[in-house]
Amino acid sequence: MLDIGLLQLEQWTSTFLFPFFRIASFLMAMPMIGTQLVPMRIRLGLALAMTAVLLPVLPVPPVADGLSFQTYILIAQQILIGAILGFTLHIMFQIFAVGGQLIANQMGLGFASMTDPVNGVSVVVLGQFYLMLTMLMFLAMNGHLVMINVVTQSFDILPVAVVDFSAIKFMDVALAGTWMFSGALLMSLPAVTSLLVINLSFGIMTKAAPQLNIFAIGFPFTMVMGLLITWVSLSGFLGQFELIADHALGVISQLIEVTDG
Repeated sequence: MLDIGLLQLEQWTSTFLFPFFRIASFLMAMPMIGTQLVPMRIRLGLALAMTAVLLPVLPVPPVADGLSFQTYILIAQQILIGAILGFTLHIMFQIFAVGGQLIANQMGLGFASMTDPVNGVSVVVLGQFYLMLTMLMFLAMNGHLVMINVVTQSFDILPVAVVDFSAIKFMDVALAGTWMFSGALLMSLPAVTSLLVINLSFGIMTKAAPQLNIFAIGFPFTMVMGLLITWVSLSGFLGQFELIADHALGVISQLIEVTDG
């Protein structure tokens, strides 16, 4: 019979559970996988499978001291680190959703919204289109494999141990919100500027000839031109996605650093 002691059992448990909490929280917070479309059991099974595969190459975590306060601190840190990594990636996807919202409002499609099955909220159709296109491009460029590599490297940069919470750059996470709005504005600026010129032209025509009902033809014309401008701007969508994705991965890699002492 196998002679397994309590200390050895605790070591095996802590070796698997501490990385599992970080990986599971990352999968729960990241886009595509951590959505309502993926059942909870599938996410849990994927987290277990990833932990079992990555466990041989991860640093050996400390042995858990039962249900002590230190163990709870370790668990909280792993959940926080994984959630921050997944949340920062989620911000990158919301850049295109916000950019589509700005373009749709300018072209008169702000009222055309649909229920997003991923997040369970109403989203403008154009923003939903950009969001789906971004997810497909992210998967086609093996972005999910890059994120798995980032999570794996996080165990080398910040191993499982009781460390100071200042090792996590919470301010950079907060500033990522400003980066989301600035990126959305830069992405939608060409289309918004073109539609603004069109609306300005109709305003001048209305001022020059008040007897003409310019708004009767201005609204459908602006909508058609907005769709045309959106179609033309899709040719540069790949370049915008590469720049934003490269910046997002750089932000994610800089969120965690090793503190001195």
